[in-house]
Amino acid sequence: MSLQAEGSSLPGGSSATTRTDGQAKALEGLIDLERYPITSLQGDQGRELVDECRRQLAADGCIVLKRFVPEAALARLERETVRLSPEAHYNQNETNPYNSDGDDALPPTHPKNRFGDRTNGFVAGDRIDDSTIIRQIYESPEFQRFIATVVGMEEIHEYADPLAGLVINVLREGCQHPWHYDTNEFIVTMMTKQAKGGGRFEYSPGIRSPEGENFDAVERVLDGDRSSLKSLDLQPGDLQIFFGRYSLHRVTPVEGDRERHTVIFAYAKEPGFIGRPERAKRIFGRMAPIHEQLLKDGMQRSDNLQD
Repeated sequence: MSLQAEGSSLPGGSSATTRTDGQAKALEGLIDLERYPITSLQGDQGRELVDECRRQLAADGCIVLKRFVPEAALARLERETVRLSPEAHYNQNETNPYNSDGDDALPPTHPKNRFGDRTNGFVAGDRIDDSTIIRQIYESPEFQRFIATVVGMEEIHEYADPLAGLVINVLREGCQHPWHYDTNEFIVTMMTKQAKGGGRFEYSPGIRSPEGENFDAVERVLDGDRSSLKSLDLQPGDLQIFFGRYSLHRVTPVEGDRERHTVIFAYAKEPGFIGRPERAKRIFGRMAPIHEQLLKDGMQRSDNLQD
């Protein structure tokens, strides 16, 4: 999946206006539409919002839209993920930044041979009901159009995978996600509950590129050099769009007895995306019927993504 340098032109016409009015009503109270007019991207404020998001993504690979969910809905937002968090399946493994095996031909200090503990809990999408704020935002055509426009894609699509499309990441005390890159070009997340301590999102913008891995710089980060790092003070209701394929990043260990909850809104460039059955089993502790069918059919898929 690749991103265009410039996004597609925004659709117009009366039918789009009618749809926008309906979507604005549907999202009222769920998104701060005065601050973030995602249902009227053709207007001046909407275009300014898109332009600013694109500028920050181009410069830094990351944009945080503070209090994307309005103040009045924040308590409900937190209650949703607190209610669902006991459904999280936890998995633990050791991983390097590339989610790969080590290389005995390289020195122990090389990034490929530097492994850290990754312990995460995930609530699968089929546990997240239609009444939740996060489900309504995830399925909103206007929200999807906004994200696609910002990241420079013609359109994006919800996963056909019932487990992996909309996910709640639950980190309890001691859980962390060590230094890594993302497989996808971009990820959309929303903080819903802060931990008492730790759980900081840190990243080194654009530390690698399609032209090279820049192993020396990565090794310095792993050794504790913070000169290239940025740290985000994410708050409940903040929406983050992040290009994690080229920016090394991590979530530091959570401290204290208060969990850290983050919602992951996963989209695909093409419709019908389903994750690999073995990944579903590892991440969620189970498979959905569609994964079992894929195994029965010999895992026939239209892409070769390493997800």
